[in-house]
Amino acid sequence: MAEQETIIVVGAGIIGLSCAHYLSEAGYRVTVIDKGGVAEACSHGNCGYICPSHVLPLTEPGAIGMAVKSLFKPDAPFRVKPRLSPALWMWMLQFARRCTHRQMLKGAGPLKAILDSSMTEYRRLVAEGVLDCEWRERGLMYVFRTESAMAAFAEGDRLLTEHFGVSATRIPGKDLPDLEPALKSGLVGAFNYPGDTHVRPDVLTRNWAARLRGKGVEIVEQCELLAVEKGDGTARSLKTGRGEMAADKFVFAAGALSAKLERELDCRIPIEPGKGYSVTMKRPKICPERPMLFPEHKVGVTPFDEGYRLGSMMEFAGFDESIRERRIEQLRRSAEPYLIEPHTEEVEERWFGWRPMTWDSLPIIGRAPRLENAWLATGHNMLGLSLGPATGRLIAEMIQGGETHIEAEAFSPSRF
Repeated sequence: MAEQETIIVVGAGIIGLSCAHYLSEAGYRVTVIDKGGVAEACSHGNCGYICPSHVLPLTEPGAIGMAVKSLFKPDAPFRVKPRLSPALWMWMLQFARRCTHRQMLKGAGPLKAILDSSMTEYRRLVAEGVLDCEWRERGLMYVFRTESAMAAFAEGDRLLTEHFGVSATRIPGKDLPDLEPALKSGLVGAFNYPGDTHVRPDVLTRNWAARLRGKGVEIVEQCELLAVEKGDGTARSLKTGRGEMAADKFVFAAGALSAKLERELDCRIPIEPGKGYSVTMKRPKICPERPMLFPEHKVGVTPFDEGYRLGSMMEFAGFDESIRERRIEQLRRSAEPYLIEPHTEEVEERWFGWRPMTWDSLPIIGRAPRLENAWLATGHNMLGLSLGPATGRLIAEMIQGGETHIEAEAFSPSRF
């Protein structure tokens, strides 16, 4: 590789920053561009979970039934908004085909490999002082109100243990107040995955971007990609809102917006935006000390050093940019059955983000089939933060032409 070989990374979210880090470490001269600012989209206001326990993909039996029911329930936490979109209904058809026990376990294998790899990378980066991100190793706890919901979750935990060696600690309801005093009494119990961690995502991305700039990576904000100039099976340059930009190689890490690049990259990118919401507040006086999920109400809770966040929802509503107050209020109400002080009045931020959802729940990582010098790093579903470092390392390995540290064929764009 020539010392000054250049790469442009499109997208300055957690995936784009991760790619820039590993490519810069490999000796490339890297420029990152983004139509907005650093990590202003889905990498900004999520719950901050880094969760190697999330091995089972979303294509679980029964998931498509939830989607169909949501057509008639505007307030469902998982909702498909009816609209005339052939791409959406093709996506749903392909998703439905994979909602079987066999397909779920098939997708879980590659997910476990990349989740474990990413956690290893995170621990190394944190230990080396690369990441300043409010790293907290307090596990991730799933809390339940009813015996039936806890029993259903226990079956999933059994699958994780038997097939993948991932186990949670089961906590009886009577022990919950001592373990987590912010929880109300009378809850049935919880499962805690001690290997999971959490960070403050906006702190992580802000500090990582600053470090990359200090290492010579150029990050160009407010730089929208307009077109890809191609010829002879290669990408030649990018037309952007700031003029034409040329490079030797290109990485497209544009999250949910990657779906709009199919024509530019001459390949299928079947991603649907899965809209999520969060509200960040001042910490309540009785604040949880660990992150928690309440599966029965589909809401997550994350305490930060200087704040407190509720997050959830999955809306397939296209690229809708509205922040609906009723959804924010729904987050508040959903936490009330579990927490003594579920929310405060001092709201710091109301937020939404488009998760890049693929129909098989696997990310898209690899070379664009018809372009020799363009790679995709997108489609991370709800696990972008968890999968960032492993994705960046894989992209750097692929571009260098060597063997990848984990098997990556399942993530190839060619599978579509």
